[in-house]
This record gives sequence, C-alpha cells and structure tokens, in this order.
Amino acid sequence: MEELMRMMELKQQGFYCSQILLNMALQDRGESNPALIRAARALAGGLGFAGETCGALTGGACLLGLYAGKGEPDEPDDPRTDQMVQELVAWFKEEHGRNYGGIRCDDILVGEPANMKSRCPNLVITTYEKANELLAKYEVTAVDD
Repeated sequence: MEELMRMMELKQQGFYCSQILLNMALQDRGESNPALIRAARALAGGLGFAGETCGALTGGACLLGLYAGKGEPDEPDDPRTDQMVQELVAWFKEEHGRNYGGIRCDDILVGEPANMKSRCPNLVITTYEKANELLAKYEVTAVDD
C-alpha cells in the first residue's frame, strides 16, 4: 500500500511510468538524480508516446540497471544484469502481455487514452515489485558510488 501511495504522489507530480519506477528506486536508495529522471521521460508512452514497448517495462529494466549496471570505467560488468532484465521481460509478457495482447503501449491501451488510468497503475506497481523481487533473488544491492 505504501508503494501505491508513493506511485500516486509521483503521478500527481506529473511523472510517467518509467520516471515513477526510477524515482521510487532512487528514493529507496536515499538518492536523487534529476538527470536520470529526465532521461527516463523519453521511455514514457512506449518511447516518446510512440506506442512501442511499455514504459513500465523499460523503466523496470532501467531500475535493474541502476542497481546492477556498470556505471564507471573501473566497475566490472555484472552479467546478472542481463539475466534479471530477461526474466523481467519474460514475466511482463506472461503477466501483462497475455492479458493485453502484447507489451507495447498501443496493445495495452488499445487506442483508448482512458485505459491509461485503469491499466497503468497496476503495470507500474507490479513491475516495481517484480524488479525488487529479482534484485533480492540475485542478491544485488546498491553499488557504492
């Protein structure tokens, strides 16, 4: 319930799915990164509202990368990043793609912007939970910056 309240507050502040997921992850880490949140805006609505891959899924992949991805030249590349993202995609296809006929925003919203209010909150919250479940499964914690 706490996550849902956080998500709704961020939505009321004008953030989109991908931005909400990364904002919540940054809050969990006790961090702020406006540049990252601005960059995630391009994922909204299926890549700039082009209706392509759902922003909840791409934002969730970025959330995993925030924890496990290489960020500095001297950091090793963690192969678990790709494994986690692949598991997230497979889960998203099964959990949501099956219900909506695909993982693209156009599939999920079926050309009805009103569907955004009824469908997207569940996509965001379940993706956030699944991403955190994968981080726990792979025992990935925040990289010390």
